[in-house]
Amino acid sequence: MCRAVLAATFVFSGFTKAVDPIGTQYKIRDYLAAWQMAGIVPDALTLAASVAVSAAEFTLGVCLLFAMHRRAVSRIALAAMAVLTPLTLWLAVAEPISDCGCFGDAVKLSNWETLWKNVALLACAAVVARWPMQMTRFVSRTTQWIVINYTALYSLVVSGMGLYYLPLFDFRPYHVGADIRAGMEIPPGAPLPQYETTFILEKDGVRREFTLDDYPDSTWTFINSNTVQTAEGYVPPIHDFSMTRRDNGEDITEQALANPGYSFLLVAPYLEQADDSRFDLINEIYEYAVEYGYPFYCLTASADRAIATWRDLTGAEYPFCATDATTLQTIIRSNPGLLLIKDGKVVRKWSRNDLPGEADLSGPLDKIEAGQTPRNSMAAGMAKIVAWFVLPLLLLTLTDRLWAWSRYIRRVRPVRRRHKGTGNKQQDIQTHKTKENEKENRGRQLEDEHEPARRTGPGKGA
Repeated sequence: MCRAVLAATFVFSGFTKAVDPIGTQYKIRDYLAAWQMAGIVPDALTLAASVAVSAAEFTLGVCLLFAMHRRAVSRIALAAMAVLTPLTLWLAVAEPISDCGCFGDAVKLSNWETLWKNVALLACAAVVARWPMQMTRFVSRTTQWIVINYTALYSLVVSGMGLYYLPLFDFRPYHVGADIRAGMEIPPGAPLPQYETTFILEKDGVRREFTLDDYPDSTWTFINSNTVQTAEGYVPPIHDFSMTRRDNGEDITEQALANPGYSFLLVAPYLEQADDSRFDLINEIYEYAVEYGYPFYCLTASADRAIATWRDLTGAEYPFCATDATTLQTIIRSNPGLLLIKDGKVVRKWSRNDLPGEADLSGPLDKIEAGQTPRNSMAAGMAKIVAWFVLPLLLLTLTDRLWAWSRYIRRVRPVRRRHKGTGNKQQDIQTHKTKENEKENRGRQLEDEHEPARRTGPGKGA
């Protein structure tokens, strides 16, 4: 049971990180900021760490599941939990970040929930490390290298696809099919967050703090204000989405979301970091939108200077809107990326490497495939996992077990033949068992050579 719980947790945690390497990179940046290291570690290194951590976690879970390299793997799992548990204790007490990111955006846990989860996993890891050889193998020692390498390669490919295109699964509130307006609504009767604002004012060289209840007269000079949250309340999944025109300062959020027709949203959190290699295709999409009367906006958190530079480089003629950078990074894992919305609902999402071309935009959106919401993308993603990972490992395991069974049959048949010739059946069976035990001991000795371990106490032997 401990093995199954530990393996399932590592596999799920590693996979949810691997499908969204950019999101995992953002979480690593949050940790670095909490440790006062923001801006010190380059983005290339944090991205490499994101992919490597995901692959290591996923592979470790599969190794536990298949009971491969039992001693080494069980000790690595125990060491990992011995490090992560104190880390989550610090997160629960200090709360430098609101979510540990253990399961990406798939499952959100509070810091205290994460701590108790890790305490339970630490206990499971201790049990597995205490009796590693009690785990039953699913594949033989001669086959396990295939499983390990295929698992690591699969994780790296999943991360690579998520980087080049978009994540295989989208657990964020802006996924395809999501209603942005509905995600911004607060249910009737839901508790609202409570805030208290204090004002710092000055008079005759004396500064004092006031609240709204005791705000002084106009003879005091306003200096500053401070707003703090005094009570938590319901926070909708989408609570920070807005669109403000950069040319005239007009807030067009409601106008854009209430439009019953199609709208294109080019999302570029920071234009100075955006990939401009596809600007010609972006301009063609803008021209298509103008031809058919579809609004087209570029949402960015960049300043006017960066916008002007982008216009000079790409010849962009579309309007720009100011939107929070974190919101834009949440909307799509691509810089730039393209959204197609209709009546406030997300119809399509494209990464910069998969933008629709002239052949895809061959007519009005309501009459072509590009304007239709894909059906059951979650089921399609699950089918890909089964086809490219679960099924190959299942076939490999069955083949390995059949081969092991055939070897057993070949060993048993000579014994049965000797039973007929000697008449001493009990003696022949005992001889066969002795030989089998010798082979098993030799096999364990080979395993010890690959998994060295000092036997310093009970339960660490074969």
